[in-house]
Amino acid sequence: MKISVFGLGYVGTVTAGCFAVSGHDVTGVDISQSKIDSVNAGRSPIYETGMDKLIADAHDSGKLKATFDARSALLESDISIITVGTPSKEDGSLDMTYLNRVCTKLGQVFANKDEFHTFVIRSTVLPGMCEELIVPLIEDASGKKVFLDFDVCYNPHFLRVGSLVDDFNNPPYTLIGQQDDRAGDRVAKLFDSSVAPIVRTSIKTAEMMKYAADVYHASKICFANEMGAICKQLDVDSHEMMHLLRLDERLNVSGAYLEPGFSYGGPSIPKSIRLLLNDSGLPDDDLPMMVSFSLSNEAHLQRALRMILKTGAKKIGIVGLAFKPGTDEVRESQMVKLAASLIERDIDIMIFDEGISLANLVDANREYVESRLPNIADLMAGSFDQLYNFADVIVLGHKLDSLEYLASFDTDKTIIDLVRISEDLSDTGGNYEGFCW
Repeated sequence: MKISVFGLGYVGTVTAGCFAVSGHDVTGVDISQSKIDSVNAGRSPIYETGMDKLIADAHDSGKLKATFDARSALLESDISIITVGTPSKEDGSLDMTYLNRVCTKLGQVFANKDEFHTFVIRSTVLPGMCEELIVPLIEDASGKKVFLDFDVCYNPHFLRVGSLVDDFNNPPYTLIGQQDDRAGDRVAKLFDSSVAPIVRTSIKTAEMMKYAADVYHASKICFANEMGAICKQLDVDSHEMMHLLRLDERLNVSGAYLEPGFSYGGPSIPKSIRLLLNDSGLPDDDLPMMVSFSLSNEAHLQRALRMILKTGAKKIGIVGLAFKPGTDEVRESQMVKLAASLIERDIDIMIFDEGISLANLVDANREYVESRLPNIADLMAGSFDQLYNFADVIVLGHKLDSLEYLASFDTDKTIIDLVRISEDLSDTGGNYEGFCW
């Protein structure tokens, strides 16, 4: 395919070079004459491992050239990839100056092109910006319409400086944010030579995925560093410990727990965090991430409480009391805390938990729940039907197959789902409201 790449920074250069080496005809566009001259001489305009050979190979193959002429680059290509910088302003907001300028310029050029064109955004943008900002910019500048004359996709980059070439050539998957399948098909053809699977999603989800990946990586780094500080304080080999942590690919290094839902609870996680903070010998100021866990967890609980209170209902049915289904463990259960918070506000509640029998609730479990819900015996429903008939609002705190139908059930009761009771939410009932989705 014929590709134009706008912006020859780190992302643009590796994108242009890798696509050229894989057989596409690529024209790189930049306002820097020195970058243009470097590429046209077969040299990389940036210092990066493997980049010199990549650009030399691409140049020698005759598949890569660079120019200042945005007009000819767009008019002579099928797809334009935009990789210009979107730096942070001093106040932390996104600086869209360069991206806006390029999109406006390309729209003006595109006004003179009759053929259908595809624009692919690789610059980092906030969710919604491609469809709500970039598409209108191109439409206004060109006088043409998306879908009829052009389309836009978002193809986020997950590239690490220092391993750009390897990361581009060996991704776990290639993500394409698309408005329709035709647009996604055009972009997917760019990666015909790649063995990595193509994953398609909405443009907004793809835009958000770039941020999610970066923040997740930051959280792993901060976690490892704070655990390292604690290990040093307690004379533990931090690298051996983290090696052992990584060996568990079922829970630790896996998709486990990485699903938005309700707050964490139970007898283990909250206790471990408290004990480490209390007994590590380090001040809380040295462990800000670990301190923030309980604050974040409490904030999540308060979000759920506000969502319930916003309904104005006075009869609330709660499904689930234990900290997760399949157990009667109620210690540190966020569902117990949620129920107690509603009672404190003079709201009548009823609770159904198929795994809890008050007769079998003993020792620390019984003591914990009775200290927070003294009248627990009066609150428990004998069946879900009893709870359903009582409540104006039903709060789903346990994910049960038997209640999956509630996501699409036509009822005058409000369903507040804290656990995503069904993976398929394409046909939700009018009174269904998901917690984080």
